Amino acid sequence: MKKYFVFVISLTLSFSAFAQKKEIKTATKEMAKGNYEKAGLALDAAEALLGSMDEKYKSQYYLQRSIYLLNSGEPDFNTVEKSIETLKMATAPAEAQGVKDQTQNLKAHLVNKGSSLLKTNDYETSSDYFESAYKLSSNDTVYLFYAASTAVNAKMYDRSLAMYEELRSLGYTGIEKNYLATNVETQVEEMFGSKVLRDVSVKSKSHTNPKDEITKSKFPEIIKNIALIYVQNGNNEKALEAMAIARVEDPDNLDLLLTEASVHYNTGDVNKSEELYKFAVDKNPLNPELYFNLGVVSSDIKDYDQAKKYYLKAIELKPEYKDAYVNLASLIEQQAIDYYDKMNMLGTSKAEDLKYEEFKLKRKLLYQEMLSYLLIALELVPNDYNLTRSISITYSNMGDDVKYKEYKVLADALEPQE
Repeated sequence: MKKYFVFVISLTLSFSAFAQKKEIKTATKEMAKGNYEKAGLALDAAEALLGSMDEKYKSQYYLQRSIYLLNSGEPDFNTVEKSIETLKMATAPAEAQGVKDQTQNLKAHLVNKGSSLLKTNDYETSSDYFESAYKLSSNDTVYLFYAASTAVNAKMYDRSLAMYEELRSLGYTGIEKNYLATNVETQVEEMFGSKVLRDVSVKSKSHTNPKDEITKSKFPEIIKNIALIYVQNGNNEKALEAMAIARVEDPDNLDLLLTEASVHYNTGDVNKSEELYKFAVDKNPLNPELYFNLGVVSSDIKDYDQAKKYYLKAIELKPEYKDAYVNLASLIEQQAIDYYDKMNMLGTSKAEDLKYEEFKLKRKLLYQEMLSYLLIALELVPNDYNLTRSISITYSNMGDDVKYKEYKVLADALEPQE
């Protein structure tokens, strides 16, 4: 009786192992044919046997389930994550190559999906995919960089900051060596995935002019973004610390220089900001934006004459610089307001009456100059509500009721509707 009982158990176990192997084999075959519905049924049947399944069959099951999750239909992010977690349980040495291949497939899917989401401006989900690709293959730190960058676009600043700080701690630079050659037929320079592929193409004479190119380091950009996020979060001290590191790394980087100048400006250190903008101008004397920024700084410290020179220089370098014309008009308006305040402070003596008329004339001339800049700006950006309204008000301040009414009608017609 005892021997019979053991024999029955042995038969049961043998049948169970046979069933496990059969269902997993069926799932594998059906997926190879693209029959995912049948494969899913076979995997479900195998899953019911997991409690008694041998370890080697469990690894086979988890590998095939991971493949099924990735390929049966269009998986969403949660399904892909489930596929990744399932793959982690395929630990048998016999499945090592299959696990490696599936890992590559998962990584390719995550990166391709993350990239495609950029086209629809779904930055948040795109960031999820890139971050998952990095977690799946932590040697590919470029995916963490993509995840951080897309998180910034999604305005998820705390999340992107954590990623950028991790990149900084890893010493990530993103420097790559690109292998280039010119297509003989199209005369377009093309990039190859490896030196071997490039050299083979050159040898076959389909390409010519081979050259290697080292890309610029992304480290300064990372530090710049860290600084900007700290500014966004109101932590200017940490922002300036980050900028100090970045400037040492890349002292001639104009973006870094301007970012630091902007940080100092935002913290109220206008003099330091001006110093950095002047330094930038020395290095880039033909950059109109630098003169524009210096105009803003000079205007803030009420150095109107210097501010005007900077704005005019910006316009000289970029005649269609609408913002420079607008700021010039605003600068002159402030001077006109100053004269108005002076007029109100005068008494009623004859000398002061003369002074009043003098200030009144200067104020009118300033409004005329202001108007000339506003009109040029409106030519550059026709039908701009704010510009049209400002022109209308300026004519009113000059006492020109006809022009005031003309532009007021235009402004009323352009006023945005809530």
